[in-house]
Amino acid sequence: MSTHQPGTRPGTAQQDHGDAAAPGSHAPLVVYFSSVSNNTHRFVEKLDARVLRLPLLTGEESPEITEPFVLVAPTYGRPNGSGAVPPQVVKFLNQETNRRFLRGVIGAGNTNFGPAFCLAADKIAAKCGVPVLYKFELMGTPEDVHQVNQGLEQFWRQFPQLRA
Repeated sequence: MSTHQPGTRPGTAQQDHGDAAAPGSHAPLVVYFSSVSNNTHRFVEKLDARVLRLPLLTGEESPEITEPFVLVAPTYGRPNGSGAVPPQVVKFLNQETNRRFLRGVIGAGNTNFGPAFCLAADKIAAKCGVPVLYKFELMGTPEDVHQVNQGLEQFWRQFPQLRA
């Protein structure tokens, strides 16, 4: 696991792990959005991956990702599932390059949403033609972290062509 070294640059996503931009690294890249609750952030910071946080405010510029990555997105709870995908994630995925390098999505949600649990991941996967790799509740459990770490390792190993 990499060392946690938070830092921000205006107009870009926040790097949460010091090796997030390490050239030639074989660790998978995980791009994620976390609201002010930081539930998704708490989960992602436990992963054995390079991670990049999307800006909290929609007025900030979204990063352009030019390598394969997995997206972790929470679901917003609204009636009938409308607005389930956070607007910051919509803005990020509206960039064609980001959609081109998206390889899978992991959903964060709250089981109190019933059938809308992790609906954002389902919507993103359907719209972008990528698989939903995992779903977890709130900030996840240690077992969720273990499962995602194993799953990411297996996913990238099983499909090495997805890296390029």
